[in-house]
Amino acid sequence: MFLNYIKEFFVKKSLKNNLNNLKNEVFTSNVQTIGLLVDESKFQYSKELVKELTLYGIAPENIKIVAYRDKFKVKETYSDPAFGKNHINWKGEITEKFLNEFIETEFDLLISYYEIEKAILMMITNSSKAKFKVGFASVDNRLNRWMIKTEIENYKLFIKELFKYLKSIK
Repeated sequence: MFLNYIKEFFVKKSLKNNLNNLKNEVFTSNVQTIGLLVDESKFQYSKELVKELTLYGIAPENIKIVAYRDKFKVKETYSDPAFGKNHINWKGEITEKFLNEFIETEFDLLISYYEIEKAILMMITNSSKAKFKVGFASVDNRLNRWMIKTEIENYKLFIKELFKYLKSIK
């Protein structure tokens, strides 16, 4: 229990230091690859969200999804790569290989699909090498280039608004 507080402290400290060193990327091309960071503790419709993205012309193989869970069970199998608080060491560093690969991938677009600020999710969004980042308006506005104000359950509206804005800047 106490170790979780230490982990959370180091993640928040690292995030606070890195938020000041943000670079704002400019969106200049069509979206081909999408990284999707989902908080499945609050949202259980990840597959439907991916289907909605494919309706706008994104190939399913070009969408990479990772899911966060508050209660992560090691012995349980998940349909998407999933992680929890135990995938961070006591220094606040990510220990899971697939999560580090997700962060290092240069997606055209990163969708941070969570509306409650959780340090680990914010750290992954901040560390991501994605060219353009989109998220909810309720999360720290320094993390994402665009913020969409909607409810997390209303994923169809979120995607509709996202692609409406993307078309307007082409």
